[in-house]
Amino acid sequence: MRWLIAPAVLAAVAAPWLADPYTTATLARILVLGLVAASVALLTGVAGLPTLGQTAPFAAGAYAAATLALHSSSVGVTQLLMGASVGAAFAALTTPLVVYARGVVFLMITLAIGELVVTAASRWRSVTGGTDGLAGMPSPRPLWGLPILDTDRARYLYALAVVGVVLCVVVLLLRGPAGMYLRGCRDDEARMRASGHPVGAYLAIAYIAAGAIAGLAGSLLVTTQQYLSPADFGFDVAALLLLGVVIGGAGSVVGAIAGTAVVLAARDWLSGLLPGRGPLLLGALFIAAAYVLPRLRFMLRRVVA
Repeated sequence: MRWLIAPAVLAAVAAPWLADPYTTATLARILVLGLVAASVALLTGVAGLPTLGQTAPFAAGAYAAATLALHSSSVGVTQLLMGASVGAAFAALTTPLVVYARGVVFLMITLAIGELVVTAASRWRSVTGGTDGLAGMPSPRPLWGLPILDTDRARYLYALAVVGVVLCVVVLLLRGPAGMYLRGCRDDEARMRASGHPVGAYLAIAYIAAGAIAGLAGSLLVTTQQYLSPADFGFDVAALLLLGVVIGGAGSVVGAIAGTAVVLAARDWLSGLLPGRGPLLLGALFIAAAYVLPRLRFMLRRVVA
């Protein structure tokens, strides 16, 4: 499937010149949520920790970057650093709650953390704007001295560049010893412990790194959307991200973005062609992900073999 990467990159770069502003803004949102899905794939597929809580560091990074944009700096790189730092710090604070849990327990704890963050965002009106949302963030400039990102096309290309760099770094790291250690923890934790590996430390580092990626995506949401609401971080978003990871292949951070694009296309575009049928389309995707995809992958492996 690697031969698809180059055409996909070319299509992504050409998209803002071929699409209308609404579609371009929607594609930028797909990139942002796809980056959060990549952090879900890192935990769920690589480390073996299924999560529904990556919307929590996503929200923390987004509101931190928005506060910085409103009161201090409109430079994109500082907002990215702020979002990633706060996302990582939030994950570090919650690490003791989750890193020693496994399976469904880990899933439910992360879900609870995500719901608590959404509740806090809904009620902390002085910082988040509450249920009314937070608006008025100025368009940033990528670096000092560069032009302001004042169009949907410019913001999309900025998000595409950031997502591309982050994905390249994550993929390179996962191809090295870090990826092997995490997959070892996923496949045979007892053997890893018996070999003297600090499994808890490995998983804690992965959890904090995933929080940093989600927080960085939150800062990108501020740039591309220029509006934040607790609805951007609710359970429905967390469920869609996990579904996108399952569709794209749980162990692939790149596939997570492709899977998220499929899910959001079904929710935002196909449901527009079939009014009132959005939940039905998402339900069909859930069924396909649970029953059809595993059999299809098995058949493809047999054909390749």
